[in-house]
Amino acid sequence: MDEATIRALNALNRQFYHTTAAHFDRTRARPWAGWERLLPYLQKLPAPLRVLDVGCGNGRFGVFLAERLGAENIRYHGVDSAPELLARAREALANVPAQFEERDVLEDPLPSGEYVLVALFGVLHHIPSATRRRECLRQLAAHVAPNGYLVLTAWCFYEFERFRRRVQPWPQGLAREKHDYLLDWQRGAHAVRYCHYVDEAEHADLLAATGLEVLETFRADGHNGALNRYSILQRPAR
Repeated sequence: MDEATIRALNALNRQFYHTTAAHFDRTRARPWAGWERLLPYLQKLPAPLRVLDVGCGNGRFGVFLAERLGAENIRYHGVDSAPELLARAREALANVPAQFEERDVLEDPLPSGEYVLVALFGVLHHIPSATRRRECLRQLAAHVAPNGYLVLTAWCFYEFERFRRRVQPWPQGLAREKHDYLLDWQRGAHAVRYCHYVDEAEHADLLAATGLEVLETFRADGHNGALNRYSILQRPAR
């Protein structure tokens, strides 16, 4: 996929979250069910846990960690490209040791340093280009500390009829790769977002690109418990 198309699709998604931020925040307050399966891994690590949440949105994963592990046991670093959602994250985590930055995973470098947990939830499907997705995972893996974890999800939206009904016509003249779609949004405001369906073969390829050890892959979330495909990876001790 060419750079002009990547920038155009990324701009479309940034506009989507600008348009839908208020309603997105109201409907994204509860933790994902799949997060509970991370806790046994995190409880093995010495506190405080240094956490990088890429695409943190309104900060609900940070809230989940603070509630389950104790606010004093985490050092949370949230980054997102949507300033409206970052503002809500700051409010939600006002009593947690936390910092926030407006960064675009496609355009800006990641924060420096190592983290015992690097999380990428609800982001992978918004990254245009198979090459860019692999590079993103390689960069995230480079920030995982020894014995630390990289945890990611792939949204399996295209497997469900209710999401396939939302697919919109692809614009003429705009490059497209396999499993690239535009989905509409009609709750609170009308908007369109770019989404890529990561199938099982691509998911395996992305995990291999990290160079980390894959500990577990499972499905969770949604009404049927299968909306997201999770993977938990670890960097071995030095």
